[in-house]
Amino acid sequence: MNRVYVCSCFGITEKQVREHAEAGACTPRQIASASKAGTDCGSCVRSIQSILGRGGCPRRELSAPAAVSATAVETAVAQAAAVQAVGRPAGLEAA
Repeated sequence: MNRVYVCSCFGITEKQVREHAEAGACTPRQIASASKAGTDCGSCVRSIQSILGRGGCPRRELSAPAAVSATAVETAVAQAAAVQAVGRPAGLEAA
């Protein structure tokens, strides 16, 4: 059996880091929370970053940011329509 140790302080292997990444740990801090890797001497943090950067972590869905930006666009359009209808932004008093 060929084990490649990433964290010698806690005996965490590259396979274990990949398993934690597949389970949703996408940052070295999340890997540390799941396995303690990187929390003692810290020499393995760059290796963990490398593993995560090589596809060890599934890509996050982009639908949530798109929904937020759509809401922001809708808000901006509504505000622009209100300005055109009244001639000045809501909340500003006429001088």
